[in-house]
Amino acid sequence: MDGVVHDVVIVVTYWRPRYGGPAAVSNSTIAHHGAGCDGPAPSTALRLAAAPLASASMSSEGGFYAIVPAGGAGTRLWPLSRASRPKFLLELLGEKRSLLQTTLDRLAPITDGVCVVTGTAHAAAVARQLPQLPDGDLFVEPSPRESAAAIGLAAAVLARRHPDCVVGSFAADHVVQDVATFQAVVGEAVATARAGYLVTVGITPTHPATGFGYVCSGGGLDVPDAPSALVVTEFREKPDEATARGYVESGRYRWNAGMFVARAATLVELYERYQPELAAGLRAIADAWDSPRREDVLGETWPRLPRIAIDYAIAEPAAAEGRVAVVPGSFGWDDIGDFRSLSSLLPPSDAGVQTLGQGEVLAQDAAASVVVSSSGRLVALLGVSDVVVVDTPDALLVADRAHAQDVKALVDRLHGTHPELL
Repeated sequence: MDGVVHDVVIVVTYWRPRYGGPAAVSNSTIAHHGAGCDGPAPSTALRLAAAPLASASMSSEGGFYAIVPAGGAGTRLWPLSRASRPKFLLELLGEKRSLLQTTLDRLAPITDGVCVVTGTAHAAAVARQLPQLPDGDLFVEPSPRESAAAIGLAAAVLARRHPDCVVGSFAADHVVQDVATFQAVVGEAVATARAGYLVTVGITPTHPATGFGYVCSGGGLDVPDAPSALVVTEFREKPDEATARGYVESGRYRWNAGMFVARAATLVELYERYQPELAAGLRAIADAWDSPRREDVLGETWPRLPRIAIDYAIAEPAAAEGRVAVVPGSFGWDDIGDFRSLSSLLPPSDAGVQTLGQGEVLAQDAAASVVVSSSGRLVALLGVSDVVVVDTPDALLVADRAHAQDVKALVDRLHGTHPELL
């Protein structure tokens, strides 16, 4: 994203796992407020809670537990990001902490526990980066089944361990620059979730982005401790530039960052309502998770689970019934979706070239360019502008920054020609 990069506040702490008995799942009655996206903009003022956060969880009522899905290969950051070492395991901001580690750093102070969901290929690396994570809070998927299965499994297990808890899903590979504001927004989301809503965090757009989906909001909700909460009327797919400009100008649309917060029991009930086949499979696995039967049931049931994203599976149908809320937030969020996005987060350079890595860079008349080097070679730029150079020991990428989103197309071609480089 465009703009000045502020220092990221890192808080390192340990969380305390608490394990409870089986959860009682109940239905929730939700009221639908507000007009659709084609109606007038809501008059409710958007305010962030100013009260300081508690040092442990957001609320003692059942506790608050974070679910961190850690998957994907980050193909638009190839050759820096690979299938064997994806984006969330990398140190991309010039700090000695990976994106996964900084995600846990900002969640640990406001939760009663954090669970990480990852694949078998990355489980060992996740465990090495997070030595404080209890074994029982690392959920290892036998194979990728999309976000609905990953988040749903953790939520179902947490519902059994911690009756009446609230859970929140936060991606392992996103950047948050203003941690205090992020934590305040999550606090409002937790309060809204306790009122029975599935809650998403909507990022206040800084420009008409075409690389994100959007959340459309209606009127305000009268939820204690959540003055900013609005009802969600619908989710929209990634738009073209003209449509995105209209979204931003309307004031009713926010970027969909894929963050969801709900009571675990509410989330389980929504799965049962909208995805009964998936819910049944997750229920069987969760029943066996904290027992010697885990591996047998997981191996038998997991491959048969429907493969679908949580947005399509749960969020969109729930929004159509007025059961989804959004808490707006502006805290320097970015998903680092490509090298152009990464460049906006790196420190500026007097020479016009931003660098990441320990490699030596020599630049002359090279404006607005990015060099990421891990090969040990000298990288020299002369008379070029708006380029991305990524130099690794086995692959070199040179691209115009305007084509940063198209790196994925190159990676798709490598599947047939050089799979060893993926």
